[in-house]
Amino acid sequence: MDLLGGTTILLIICLTLLVTWKMSAAKKKNLPPGPTPLPFLGNLLQVISSNLPERLRKMSDIYGPVFTLYFGSERVVIAYGYEPVKKVLIDNGDDFLDRGRMPSTDKAGNNLGVLVSNGQRWQQIRRFSLMTMRNFGMGKKSIEEHIQEEAEYLMKALRATKGRPFNPITLFSSATCNIISHILFADRFDYQDEDYIRMLKLLSEAFVLDNSYAGQLYYFIPELMDFLPGPHKTLFKKWSHVEAFVARKVEEHEKTLDPSSVPRDFVDSFLLKMEQEKNNPETEFTRENLMVTINDLFSAGTETTSTTLRYLLMVLAEHQAVQAKVHEEIDRVVGRERPPAMKDRPEMPYTEAVIHEAQRLLNLLPFGLARRTRRDVELEGFTIPKGTSVYSVLGSALRDPKQFKTPYKFDPGHFLDENGSFKKNGADMPFSSGKRNCLGEGLARMELFLYTSNILQSFHVKHPPGVAHIDLTIKLSSFVNLPPEADLCFCPR
Repeated sequence: MDLLGGTTILLIICLTLLVTWKMSAAKKKNLPPGPTPLPFLGNLLQVISSNLPERLRKMSDIYGPVFTLYFGSERVVIAYGYEPVKKVLIDNGDDFLDRGRMPSTDKAGNNLGVLVSNGQRWQQIRRFSLMTMRNFGMGKKSIEEHIQEEAEYLMKALRATKGRPFNPITLFSSATCNIISHILFADRFDYQDEDYIRMLKLLSEAFVLDNSYAGQLYYFIPELMDFLPGPHKTLFKKWSHVEAFVARKVEEHEKTLDPSSVPRDFVDSFLLKMEQEKNNPETEFTRENLMVTINDLFSAGTETTSTTLRYLLMVLAEHQAVQAKVHEEIDRVVGRERPPAMKDRPEMPYTEAVIHEAQRLLNLLPFGLARRTRRDVELEGFTIPKGTSVYSVLGSALRDPKQFKTPYKFDPGHFLDENGSFKKNGADMPFSSGKRNCLGEGLARMELFLYTSNILQSFHVKHPPGVAHIDLTIKLSSFVNLPPEADLCFCPR
């Protein structure tokens, strides 16, 4: 026992000396300052929280707009505030173009697909994905018509509630999922399809688990967590079910693909590209890359947009005066005889401002997605070594008091000028920014506008009877902000 105790003490001393040496070396290399890390854990105890963005804000107050943290033994750099975030994503975007450390996503993606891949692989897959999604209507009239058709199904489902309270989370997930499914699989799922609803539920639960304490622990110390039991194991099981759903869709396409016909969808296009490059030993168009790319697009195109739509309508239930102004604008510009269309958007600045403001306040991806430096880079007077993961805290831009007058309050005026026209703001980057921004941004914005305007053309969104107030406080604020669930009443106008 004495020998064991002596060995343990010696190990602690050695680790402490190692940490001290690292901190001293950091000062000599002009690295950003930050809190002292612990052996193995890094800054886990200072950062892990049910409100990660707030922890980062307090650290920025102490250490400045650029500071260093240790996720386990790995050093990462945090860029906080609009100006530093802009320098990382836009001004020096090429130096920060590679994807950085994201353990749970890295494990699922294995440096494949469009989300976590880098270099030529990322460039080729992103270019192909963007071109193919545009070919199947993204940003065009054809996908607008498809969203309007889906909006009719959504309106029918909402009318069936007859103004009674219900939780719209599954319905909204179904509506947004059917749009990305149309592009990827040329398919649409019925809102009552039990397998479809089960898959959407698993996807939602995986998002929650990924942002729980267990998910944060995995983010900080994945090497250790891989050997420990806990909810993080359930996370990967849920992802595997979603992956299996996607795999079945791909297999169906492989059996029915007709190379002589026009591609039906994204999967067909990728399979044909694989066939074209089957003799290229360096091709990036492999079945493994197809599977991960589809998973990336499917999950991102479903959960993020539906969560934003749900939060937006919760906000409008809380702000009835704002909702009344949106109703007035829809009635004046569109009327009640036809559904809203994208051509109406320029004439509806208030509705557009409300949507942007709800996105800003939700701050869906507060932490941003990690980037990695391609070379030694100067940032705010500090030197960021090549290969360092850098997190551009999008929430710090969306809530920068220099950019938004009341950053923590809902105010559509943030996006309106003195004449009531829509006003852009460079700090408005819920989809990130620069060359590696969300490639589905245009599609998501179109869905949000068309679904929101269709719903508010037909319905008055209210609290359930006897409920005076919905708590809009984010229930889990980590790498993704997840709003609380609440019943709403969709009362015909």
